[in-house]
Amino acid sequence: MRNKVVMRLIGARIGANVLLLLAISLLVFLGTELLPGNVAEIVLGQGATLEAVAGLSAAMHLNQPAALRYLIWLGGLVSGNLGQSLVNGDSVAALIASRLPNSLLLAGLTALVSVPAALALGITAAIWRGTLYDRVVSVVTIASVSVPEFLVATLAVLIFAVRLHWLPALAYFDGTDSLSGLIRVFALPVATLSFAIVAQMARMTRAALVNTLESSYVEMAVLKGTPPARVVLWHALPNAVGPIANAIALSLSFLLGGIIIVETIFDYPGLARLMVDAVSTRDMPLIQACAMLFCTFYLLLVLFADIAAILSNPRLRLR
Repeated sequence: MRNKVVMRLIGARIGANVLLLLAISLLVFLGTELLPGNVAEIVLGQGATLEAVAGLSAAMHLNQPAALRYLIWLGGLVSGNLGQSLVNGDSVAALIASRLPNSLLLAGLTALVSVPAALALGITAAIWRGTLYDRVVSVVTIASVSVPEFLVATLAVLIFAVRLHWLPALAYFDGTDSLSGLIRVFALPVATLSFAIVAQMARMTRAALVNTLESSYVEMAVLKGTPPARVVLWHALPNAVGPIANAIALSLSFLLGGIIIVETIFDYPGLARLMVDAVSTRDMPLIQACAMLFCTFYLLLVLFADIAAILSNPRLRLR
């Protein structure tokens, strides 16, 4: 019976995310429609004749009703046909495929650094909660969350690249660098992205553990004289895996917003940089495909967080 309830809750979350993704697709289409300027004029340049602009508009189906163009675009999106770039005529899917591995590498390295660091801070703060160490961690994490990524990236470039000359200001990676070269290339982008993510994840991890430490079975272990570190690691932490997984997923979802800023500032050849360039050239199919991909990744992380919350909460499972 419980398994049916859990599956029904998970199915409801998946269905809600599918409907939300459909609503997002409409907002993305309307948002690109509201961008200023005529796409055909931008593609052809200021010296284009009216006949050329009209011909390109007809070829791009810009003279059709917006509702019809949305349905055509949505059908292509579902079938995997993302269309052609308006700037160079290349396949949008091919352009995304050439940049997506770079963004996944940057996101993966950030997660590899930020998750262990955040868990270590959150767990140790929970072990020594109420101490000076806990207060220092709380103050530092709150201050870190309050600082935007663009300010952290700008200061990092000014200090470590411009003044100290320790690290490169541009994150160019061609896949042939050595391990030391790889570290030099990704040090500033990964540190910038991890700055706020570690702080937020550490706070959520500490909150999840402290909530578990207030349960009756943990209090019984404390009354038996169990050391604080053993209470956290052996009694509280296994029962807080679900909330911690939820915290990790929600924190990593904010990585998608920061990666756009970081790739732009460090000129990193990733998917976010591709979308920013597409916005400057009004390359509508590329903008729409990149935006939908970012939204899909975000919803998948949020869905994982919801599933972790369902599987780890008995009261939610029985509701």
